[in-house]
Amino acid sequence: MATIDVFHYNVPAESDFGYSQAIKSGELIHVSGQLSFDEAGDFLHAGDFAAQLKQTYANMDKVLDHYGATRNQVVSQTLYVVNLRQNAAATAEGNLGYFGDHRPASTVLGITELTLPGQVIEISFVIDTKLPA
Repeated sequence: MATIDVFHYNVPAESDFGYSQAIKSGELIHVSGQLSFDEAGDFLHAGDFAAQLKQTYANMDKVLDHYGATRNQVVSQTLYVVNLRQNAAATAEGNLGYFGDHRPASTVLGITELTLPGQVIEISFVIDTKLPA
C-alpha cells in the first residue's frame, strides 16, 4: 500500500495558496515550483537571475535532504524562465553546475512573468527514489 509523505517549509505562501512543497507517493516525489526564498519565506534577489537560480537549487537540496534523495534521482524538471533568450546561457550554466554529469529530462519554458515582482525563475521537479543515489 502506497503512503503519502508531504513536505512543507511552513512559509506563509503554503497556507495562503494552499499547496505543499512536495508530495511523495510511493517511490515518486513531485516537487512544487521552487524559487528564491529564505527560511522565513521572504523572496530573495529580485531581478538577479543568477542569484535566484542558485537559491532555487539550494531550496531544492532541502527537499532532497528531507526525503534522503540525491540529485541523481531527479528524473525530470520544468524550468519557467522570464526573458529566456536573455537568460538561456545562465540557465544552462546553472543546470550543468547543479546536476554535473546527471541528465534529467528537462523542459524550459520562456514566460513573461511569474508570481512575485522581480521573480525570474521557478523550477518544479520529479524524483524517483527507486533509482540509485
